[in-house]
Amino acid sequence: MKKVYITDFIGEPLGPERKVLDGLAEVVALEAGSEEELRGQIEDADALMIYHFLTLGKETIERLSQCKVIVRPGVGYDMVDVEAAREKGIPVCNVPDYGTEEVADSAMAMALSLMRGVNLLNSRLRRGDGAWNVEQAAPLQRLRGRVFGVIGLGRIGTAAALRAKAHGMEVAFYDPYVPEGKDKALGIRRVDGLEDLLKQAHVISLHCPLTDETRGMVGSSEIDQMKAGAFLVNTARGGVVDTSAVVAALESGQLAGAGLDVLEQEPPNEGDAVIQAWRNLSHPAHDRLIINPHAAFYCEQGEEEFRRKGAEEVKRALLGEPLRNVV
Repeated sequence: MKKVYITDFIGEPLGPERKVLDGLAEVVALEAGSEEELRGQIEDADALMIYHFLTLGKETIERLSQCKVIVRPGVGYDMVDVEAAREKGIPVCNVPDYGTEEVADSAMAMALSLMRGVNLLNSRLRRGDGAWNVEQAAPLQRLRGRVFGVIGLGRIGTAAALRAKAHGMEVAFYDPYVPEGKDKALGIRRVDGLEDLLKQAHVISLHCPLTDETRGMVGSSEIDQMKAGAFLVNTARGGVVDTSAVVAALESGQLAGAGLDVLEQEPPNEGDAVIQAWRNLSHPAHDRLIINPHAAFYCEQGEEEFRRKGAEEVKRALLGEPLRNVV
């Protein structure tokens, strides 16, 4: 029997994985919280499945003696040293399509909650701060005609753009890697530079991968270029946005609200500036900041899908069949 290890996040029962790999491989969930915890447990793996609670670096990859594939049952794969895996001859695969609707829905839910004052009013009324009226959230603007700016028009960015368009918003996007004509097919507007998008958007929604090019893409200087009172939503990767800059912008009023499903470190340290502001009732960011625990991808149907598709890619590798999603 081949050995397949799930490094983190997913634990027993392992029904979806075992259903796919029955008779071919033994599937074990390690539930590790760090890369160091993998030492002595994965060296004999025929395949690894990794989620997002830890990283898989060069030193760990070099210890794999017979691994045929490393599968990330999700979209982002920045937690795997892809170059080290390539040097070792181990393909790295992901599941790029499973959470398209869920992440786009979550991004839109955050944007709507912020732009319509839902989160702010709920938060303040719950603790008895202010009168029972709309004044504490005013002024609120009509969504129709507002510019919804998308950074990264891949599967999820496209789905988010269509949702914003359905709400009557004007959608503009920045993505230098999207071929000409996609904007026309979707009925949205292309912007050639990030700075141009930042200056005109009333809300920015990020949907790009974390790479050397996008790391820290939105920091204090970029937020300063946005319209005063704009909104920022990040359901992509934490490292794309400088969250300390988000806190400062919420405090100054440059940002009217922010929704963060992802952070630079997950779970975050208690002393992290964004966590302290989020929990501090007296901080200006408290009512204007939504934080979720990297959950935008999740629904019951989606979980079954990414686990099954991840296991199917492992099965193809173990059987020597062509792989579908080699990154």
